[in-house]
Amino acid sequence: MPSFEDFKLNRQILNAIADAGYTDPTPIQQKAITPILSGQDVMGIAQTGTGKTAAYVLPMLMKLKYAQGTDIRALILAPTRELAMQIELNIKQFAKYTDLRTVVIYGGLGPKTQIANIAAGLDILVATPGRFLDLYLEGHISTKSLQFLVIDEADKMMDMGFIGSIHRILEVVPRKRQNLLFSATMSELVRKISGDFLKFPTVVEVDEQATPAETVKQLLYFVPNLKTKINLLQHLLKNVEEFHKIMIFCKTKTVADNIYSFLKRRHGEEEVKVIHANKGQNTRINSIGAFKEGSVRILVATDVASRGIDVTNVSHVINFDVPIIIEDYVHRIGRTGRALQSGDAITFCNEAERYYVNKIEKLIRQQIPVAQIPDEVFVEETPYNERQDIAREIDMQMRKEDPEFKGAFHEKKHVIAAKNNPRGGRGAGFGKSGGKSSGSKASRAKSSRGGKK
Repeated sequence: MPSFEDFKLNRQILNAIADAGYTDPTPIQQKAITPILSGQDVMGIAQTGTGKTAAYVLPMLMKLKYAQGTDIRALILAPTRELAMQIELNIKQFAKYTDLRTVVIYGGLGPKTQIANIAAGLDILVATPGRFLDLYLEGHISTKSLQFLVIDEADKMMDMGFIGSIHRILEVVPRKRQNLLFSATMSELVRKISGDFLKFPTVVEVDEQATPAETVKQLLYFVPNLKTKINLLQHLLKNVEEFHKIMIFCKTKTVADNIYSFLKRRHGEEEVKVIHANKGQNTRINSIGAFKEGSVRILVATDVASRGIDVTNVSHVINFDVPIIIEDYVHRIGRTGRALQSGDAITFCNEAERYYVNKIEKLIRQQIPVAQIPDEVFVEETPYNERQDIAREIDMQMRKEDPEFKGAFHEKKHVIAAKNNPRGGRGAGFGKSGGKSSGSKASRAKSSRGGKK
């Protein structure tokens, strides 16, 4: 296995790497550092938690060498403020023995301090696309000295609708530059932006696309409804020794706030924090900081936090909801099992979410092992309104797959018509997913605990 010494990095960088506790380069670093040092455009495909930030930061620092002028020489674009802040921390960690200057800019707070930091002179700018364009158009950023342009987490950038902003940025940066693109998955939009952005790139791929890290043990529970999900969550969290540092992902801010309120009542405010887009910048920073330090055991989050949070020793990721953007599954579970440590990722899935689980399994090219709901967990009866919501969701999914599908509600009308007119019509109910419940509560609970998918 090569060492960092083999890349002929200067002593200042090697000392910083040693201070950070890194001894051997990860696979993405082994494959990416040399072509970047040689000046090639690089497309890197690697799941989160594999050290890809260092894969482009280390050779970039080596090529920039020392502070020079006042304008930016390297621009790193990130989709979220959390990821931008994490990249800045990594750069400062590796550049500690150099005089290279790094500034990070992002939306969500006033630009006055960010403008002052840029005016003081910098070498590397880490930015979210929107804030970069705002300050560039106001005349606060000059790109005439730019040598490096990096797009990190390109797939998330595309999911968040930044493709237009990226094209505008490509129009205002010098044509002569080195381009680097890193992504966990290779969607069609990522392929498109890479074609517009990279020139004869060296493609560096670690494992198959969208393959979760081998250090993450995955598990799936089929859970019939929201209340049972809460019961199962509470049961798992009782094991404080095993579940000692947990991230819980929810698909909406409302669900995240509700889960946070529930856990706060059970475990106390000092044990749990929540972050999502509606939380203020300082609140989010403080919550993530407390979670990193270990003073907070549980962090509830939406997908805004599935990337850019580099926290060691996260024992478990719990997907309270299955992500609708299936690529986010890889990034969520990548919060654990980082830096070659082991971790567990547990997903709760109701009947309507099976559709997305099937797509996730195709994406990651593996089946997620299914576990039965423990006997100690009370399986609640699904309320009428939730049954209806699940049925509507399944109808929508069926229409996506088959535009001719008429839907469970359409079928129910035919059932009524058939009863009124025995000679005509056709009958179909909601099935397991959403109509009137049938059978005993015990039998329903048993069927929900992990029959085969």
